Amino acid sequence: MTLRLYDTATRSVRDFVPREAGKVGVYLCGLTLQAPPHIGHLRSGVNYDVLRRWLLAAGFQVTFIRNVTDIDDKILVKAQEQGRPFWSIAYANELKLAEAYRALNVLPPTYEPRATGHIPEMHQLIAQLIERGHAYPATDDSGDVYFDVRSWPAYGALSNQSPDEMQSACDAPERGKRDPRDFALWKGVKPDEPADAYWPSPWGRGRPGWHIECSAMCRRYLGAEFDIHGGGLDLIFPHHENELAQSQAADLPFARYWVHHGLLGIGGTKMGKSLGNTLDLAYVAGLGVRPVELRYYYVAAHYRSRIDYSEDALREAAVAYRRIEGFVQRAVERLGVGQLGELPAAFAAAMDDDLNTSAALAVLHDVLRDGNNALAGGDDVTVRTALASIRAMLDILGVDPLDPAWTGGAGASDLRGVVDSLVALALEQRAQARVRKDWAAADALRDQLKRAGVVVEDTPAGPRWTIGEHD
Repeated sequence: MTLRLYDTATRSVRDFVPREAGKVGVYLCGLTLQAPPHIGHLRSGVNYDVLRRWLLAAGFQVTFIRNVTDIDDKILVKAQEQGRPFWSIAYANELKLAEAYRALNVLPPTYEPRATGHIPEMHQLIAQLIERGHAYPATDDSGDVYFDVRSWPAYGALSNQSPDEMQSACDAPERGKRDPRDFALWKGVKPDEPADAYWPSPWGRGRPGWHIECSAMCRRYLGAEFDIHGGGLDLIFPHHENELAQSQAADLPFARYWVHHGLLGIGGTKMGKSLGNTLDLAYVAGLGVRPVELRYYYVAAHYRSRIDYSEDALREAAVAYRRIEGFVQRAVERLGVGQLGELPAAFAAAMDDDLNTSAALAVLHDVLRDGNNALAGGDDVTVRTALASIRAMLDILGVDPLDPAWTGGAGASDLRGVVDSLVALALEQRAQARVRKDWAAADALRDQLKRAGVVVEDTPAGPRWTIGEHD
């Protein structure tokens, strides 16, 4: 079955046909670095990581570009408020973003360009647009340069809007614009902004507008035309509409598919710093939910669906994941780790159907049920097959509990050995207390371990311990 993706530009699910056989170029709009990431931001990274893993599993060579915006109006406002250089704020938040993505087992991009590293490419693109009659320097001595929306008849096609129905672009004062909907490509120096937030340009000292950076970086790393442009539904207008217009107006074919993910909201509204309703990984950890369980929560929903955050739903996802993890652990204890197996045809069909992860997980849970029944019945052949198949599916979704990203990898092996020894000592003391029927001491040892984050489960094969809350 051929991968099919919903393309925002055509408002239809289309067969995915790459520009070049065997290769895929993907550009994902990353974060504007005015603040640390919250769990709404992180959904984007996980969703497109699943897309990338599925493309890799299909045998494609994937070039995956995910930018960060490190110069922007919002960052400059923070710089003024905090009395810090704008670049120090951006860099601090960039490090926090990278840490969060690592915690969620998001594969690192092929390259992660910064807007400030591509000013010459932006100048080149702006000059082309001016030369072609699609952009103009403002006549008010501001140093601003604007895209002329009326010069591009296809403007509004991506978001399915007519320019006559659009509100004014609010990225710069209207006084220097020919039309209120014209958007800024270059912003001249303003006296109330940080003194170091500028670069020389043919139109005067200034800095880039938000939209021009992505067009320039797409061309720099993926060429004039590439396969997939991704981002949140909130970016369709104005950001992606403006990217598309300025790129094609400069004679760049640009993206062949526009793929947008649904947002993660809270209380029926968008999660955002300006609304004061954001939750981060530390908050989720405080609920006793591990990063792997948060990732499972993300992938349990179709990428285009809206998620309205609730603690109950997050905990339910964590419990569901722990059931899968429990089977994997019991099967490995019985038969060893083994190898990843074949993906069930129904799982592959669900993933090819616009990355329908919710349907794919339904297939996984069917195999899980068979595996648990086989464990109970002593059917090791079925257990082995189920384990290999489940782990293969979990690997595509990035939540295989045996992935070094979740186990700590080789670098944590020494620490794991120390913990093993200490827990084994405590379990031995607990076993001795049970032999002498000192139930209070045995229970106290178990409770002490639980407070330390070690959950003990008594099984026919002896006590088993795990890290995290017991479900």
